[in-house]
Amino acid sequence: MAVTIHPDPSPDTEPAPTPTGPRLGPALAVICAGVFMTSLDLFIVNLAFPSIGREFHGTSLATLSWVLNAYTIVLAALLVPAGRWADLVGRRRIFVFGLALFTGGSVLCGVAPGVGLLIAARVVQATGAAMLIPASLSLLLAVVPAAGRPKAIGLWAAVGAMAAALGPVVGGALVEVNWRWVFLVNLPVGVVALVLAVRVLPESRDETSHHRPDALGAVLLAAAVGGTALVLVQAPTWGWGSGRILFLSTAVVAAFAGFVARCATHRAPVIELGLLRVRSFSGAFVASLLFYGAFGAFVLNTVEFLTGVWHDSPLVAGLAIAPGPLMVLPFARLVSPALAPRLGGPGRVAALGCLVYAAGSALWLAHLHAGATYVVDLLPAQLITGAGVGLVIPSLVAAGTMALPPARFGTGSGIINMGRQIGIVLGVAALIAILDTLRPADPFPTFRSGVLLIIGLSLAAGAASLAIGRLRVAGGPGVATVTVDAAEVAA
Repeated sequence: MAVTIHPDPSPDTEPAPTPTGPRLGPALAVICAGVFMTSLDLFIVNLAFPSIGREFHGTSLATLSWVLNAYTIVLAALLVPAGRWADLVGRRRIFVFGLALFTGGSVLCGVAPGVGLLIAARVVQATGAAMLIPASLSLLLAVVPAAGRPKAIGLWAAVGAMAAALGPVVGGALVEVNWRWVFLVNLPVGVVALVLAVRVLPESRDETSHHRPDALGAVLLAAAVGGTALVLVQAPTWGWGSGRILFLSTAVVAAFAGFVARCATHRAPVIELGLLRVRSFSGAFVASLLFYGAFGAFVLNTVEFLTGVWHDSPLVAGLAIAPGPLMVLPFARLVSPALAPRLGGPGRVAALGCLVYAAGSALWLAHLHAGATYVVDLLPAQLITGAGVGLVIPSLVAAGTMALPPARFGTGSGIINMGRQIGIVLGVAALIAILDTLRPADPFPTFRSGVLLIIGLSLAAGAASLAIGRLRVAGGPGVATVTVDAAEVAA
């Protein structure tokens, strides 16, 4: 089946003009700066955990994990509703407000006097990020000429992936000064971006959007994901068959059932269930959830090994991880787009990337022993997994958005991003459950179990990517023809 998509904004839905000439560069810079900051903060805190734990004495790794999980859970729950608000009241307005809220939340994190208030400030940060991210892609599609939009989407995805991968590197350097700078560093960047955003970004909205987003559905989703993470984190301590775990599990099922019911009945649901009937979209959603679970677990597992077993400083650990992120951008910008037409679409490129990621993790698993060294054993695995990230992320974004009509670009990208955040939460929570069994006298079996989790999630993500099927993007300026096999759309 062939579907013709016209990504050029029509006068009815996108009244703002497309910036050209000198304004296009600053507009792209502002959008990418916002995406970079919010993605960076997903993982920048990993290397700050030991320093935060020392300052707030007696805080366990399970408790510290909520500094990360609170951010990702709220981000996941609010991404789509915030994207709908952006369509309703104006994308630039929501982008600017989200950027201001994110910057203010960063300051609150930097001055937090205790771990509880730090977690609360992370919720403020995540709320701002949830407003900023979906609006950023819609604005990107508005400011970039039609012929350049496929590359622009790749740049948008690559910036986010690069930032998430660089989080431990930047975090390691900042923690050497003080862990609070992990958050305060966002203040100058945020202020400059705010000033530029007001001046160079065009306003746009969906004039056909009249329904308010489903706030209750977002709350139910946050409860379901947060409850699942809590079960995974606390089960090793409370016991998998304990009354508290059984009660929490029942509450999670109820929250998820309520969420699905809201999505089926609300006029502006968090997830439009009809979108999941498009196989390329649903495959990209599931693959994103699984792959980011592997990615989140890999970063934390590596950080904990470097700092806990090899006793590296945060700066040394960050530098040790750096070669992997350096592989992301060239593979995302050059290799992934070149492979898509040869392999039959972005879904197959994503499947290849998942396989590469699993292979890099398997290499590290084979070399994970007491005599392992960085250059011989860990560095090759870092390089291979970095290449896998570069292949997977832009491919899944392309597969999840390019087969949708223009009116669903914002919603579709929000749902894909939501899947990524949920994956991070569940991957990190599952790894925390594994690391809670760590025996200091012989930590290697525990870390090997963590790598096995990563490999399993990567392979499952690859299988979901293959389910996307063939998806070819072609066409001249102003028109992108997305050709999808007849089996692409589920009955």
